[in-house]
Amino acid sequence: MKLKLGIPKGSLQESTLRLFAKAGFNMIVGRRSYFPTIDDEDIEPMLIRAQEIPKYVASGVIDAGLTGMDWVKENKAEVTEVCELIYAKEGMKPVKWVLAVPNNSKIKSVKDLQGKRIATELVEVTKEYLKKNKVNAIVEFSWGATEVKPPYLADAIVELTETGASLRASNLRIVDTIMESTTRLIANKKSYADGWKKAKLNNIALLLNGALNAEGKVGLKMNFMLQGKENYLPLTDFFLEMGINPTVSQLADGKGWAIEVIIEEKKVRDLIPLLKKTGASDIIEYPLNKVVP
Repeated sequence: MKLKLGIPKGSLQESTLRLFAKAGFNMIVGRRSYFPTIDDEDIEPMLIRAQEIPKYVASGVIDAGLTGMDWVKENKAEVTEVCELIYAKEGMKPVKWVLAVPNNSKIKSVKDLQGKRIATELVEVTKEYLKKNKVNAIVEFSWGATEVKPPYLADAIVELTETGASLRASNLRIVDTIMESTTRLIANKKSYADGWKKAKLNNIALLLNGALNAEGKVGLKMNFMLQGKENYLPLTDFFLEMGINPTVSQLADGKGWAIEVIIEEKKVRDLIPLLKKTGASDIIEYPLNKVVP
């Protein structure tokens, strides 16, 4: 039995492949191939545009896939959500679909869109947004280069952004956020009802989330040598005050303690000098692939 899995082609492709590698699944994509090889004989991956994955999952062409919640809603796809995976092209946070207009536009709110023209890839979600706000406007599908369409080809756009930098570079300002979206592992309802496929997908979800939990974190190991008859470990309180519960074990000779913690990598450069002052020695920093609660 094989699990047919859709991998998003395009902006999410590289970050998805890196996430799978960190989770323990190594995929190799040929230059012209849409069928990556993977070191798991139970999985049959296929590169598909994230926009199309929900419809192929819903129809049963593939068993499961990774795509944004935005595209699930856009396709009105009846699928099972296996898990949420908070990562995007540039960072580990949700992306936003925003309503944007030229800096000099008189449009200040959604109400000002009455009778106007809006360009976007997210047509159905945008129509629902306008309906909710009781605004009648023309919504046109944009085949690309959406940011250059105002003011001549459209009065406003609904565009995906992570930081807003590209919108600012195009002299556009954000009027409103239509929705936030995160990546989801979704499954065909019939496929997820199959015991083997459900177990396989849940295991994949566990490992992918473990890889995400490890992002931006490292492990630290260190020793604390007892001085004379000292039996108190000040490093324990040091970490507990930081909200970190350390693993502590006695050294084989009974003359000290081994301490291990998981911590945000950005804190390490300031932390190590403090640890040395507190009495830590033999400090080792190491990378993490997965952190599974």
